[in-house]
Amino acid sequence: MLISASVIALELKLALVAVWLGVLFLLAAWLHRDRQTDAEVVRKVVHIGSGNVILLAWWLAIPAWIGISASIVFSAITVTSYFVPILPGINSVGRQSWGTFFYAVSIGLLVAAFWPLQQPQYAALGVLMMTWGDGLAALSGQRYGRHQYYVWGIQKSWEGSGTMFAVCYLICSLIFLGVYGNLWQTWLLSLVVAIVATGLETFSKLGIDNLTVPLGSAAVAFALMHMAL
Repeated sequence: MLISASVIALELKLALVAVWLGVLFLLAAWLHRDRQTDAEVVRKVVHIGSGNVILLAWWLAIPAWIGISASIVFSAITVTSYFVPILPGINSVGRQSWGTFFYAVSIGLLVAAFWPLQQPQYAALGVLMMTWGDGLAALSGQRYGRHQYYVWGIQKSWEGSGTMFAVCYLICSLIFLGVYGNLWQTWLLSLVVAIVATGLETFSKLGIDNLTVPLGSAAVAFALMHMAL
């Protein structure tokens, strides 16, 4: 009876995740059909919306093996989508970026690293910095970026980088505040982690920042907080 109850509970949790993703991809498909919606906006809607699944996984205590398995499946799908248009509006065939693939891989790696340690907040921190920070930075830079700079030939804007820093600081602060409370570490270490994440985001060739930002920010946050406490 206990086993049946636990199975039912897990199925309900997965159903909630499936509903969220289903609504998200229906929204993306609708936006993709709307010729007035920029393709980059569609990608960022999916980029940001799907990343929030990590919060559901954390709050609902979804087992690590499910998150890792999902990461493997979606990594395979994204690789295929670069050659076959199975994810229209998210990837373009031949698009010179592996960002979506790195995105899926990073989520699996973070779940594999922090779920067994009973520290899911760091996986959530890394994923949300990538989704909200990088996503809003790209949109902000494209719309308001007037002051350009270059990193290894990659054009960035101070407006976009400023957005990345502000969003990452907010995300890190809120997670630390919720888990550890109103400590000096919450505010100071969030500042350091946001600087690191912003620095990693400046190098985005081939979408590699979708791997370096979440992994780097989560690792730095974990190391600093455990040294400071």
